[in-house]
Amino acid sequence: MGVFDLSVEQLNTYRGTNPKPRDFDEFWDRSVQEMKSIDPCVELKKSGFQTDFADCYDLFFTGMDRARIHAKYIKPRNGKEPHPAVLMFHGYTGNAGAWIEKLGYAANGFSVFAMDCRGQGGWSEDPGGVRGTTYRGQIIRGLDDGPEHLLFRKIFLDTAELAGIAMGMPEVDKDRVGVLGQSQGGGLTIACAALEPRIKRLAPLFPFLSDYQRVWELDLAKDSYEELSYYFRWFDPTHAREREIFETLGYIDVQNFAGRIKGRVLMGTGLMDTNCPPSTQFAFYNKLTGEKESILYPDFRHENIPDFNDKTFQFMRGL
Repeated sequence: MGVFDLSVEQLNTYRGTNPKPRDFDEFWDRSVQEMKSIDPCVELKKSGFQTDFADCYDLFFTGMDRARIHAKYIKPRNGKEPHPAVLMFHGYTGNAGAWIEKLGYAANGFSVFAMDCRGQGGWSEDPGGVRGTTYRGQIIRGLDDGPEHLLFRKIFLDTAELAGIAMGMPEVDKDRVGVLGQSQGGGLTIACAALEPRIKRLAPLFPFLSDYQRVWELDLAKDSYEELSYYFRWFDPTHAREREIFETLGYIDVQNFAGRIKGRVLMGTGLMDTNCPPSTQFAFYNKLTGEKESILYPDFRHENIPDFNDKTFQFMRGL
């Protein structure tokens, strides 16, 4: 097995590099309260895609900055009510994906919710309105205006709002809701379960958006994290503001959410992943205090891991 990051023994004790803001929890408590003050104005529209065993809807709700956020919603027709639900979050720059990819859960009696992240490949609105660069990615979006303007703050809150909407559906058992996703979807899985602590199970696969400074120090500010390199080159070429920048990014660093998570965690990691280095994932995992399991894939990079998808399905069946 090749090793470019830490050894497995070191991964099991690594607890992160990026600084955590002192007011991190207060910041997110205020943010959640702000989110809850907004009327979501939920709207359901029958989708053109339908099945014999589930009804498919386009769901819209109002998120931060009055943006209308879109999610695909699949409701099983013959399932027991109330029944469990899963939320699915997609990878960076993508969208909620095809309806057919979600039908396995619906066929097993789950309601399924899959959100389009604002500003990416789906139908969700992105009002914008920040200074500075928006080139080469969204991690740095709003960085020049302070943490409350970071785009990922808004996306994180969108995930939590969708979870609350799902739990409020009469057909959904609010005590049997799980969340899953890979890469960005894995990072959003963590944020969602932290900001909506009623989430009972979460299955992030190689989660993105964790331990930015560690990524930088590994010289891996490329591919998914490329915008970090562009930001320093254009706006802080001597790194005079390095501490300030990484501390601001600490507000949207998912490792810092670990202490807020109440649900059971199943995490998958490819040990050859140079997009989301294993150490950045374990920075989150090692801070968890509840029930958790990590599955390592020594030969896998940042790629689909069917074995983990199967394990995730079995894990969610336990809801």
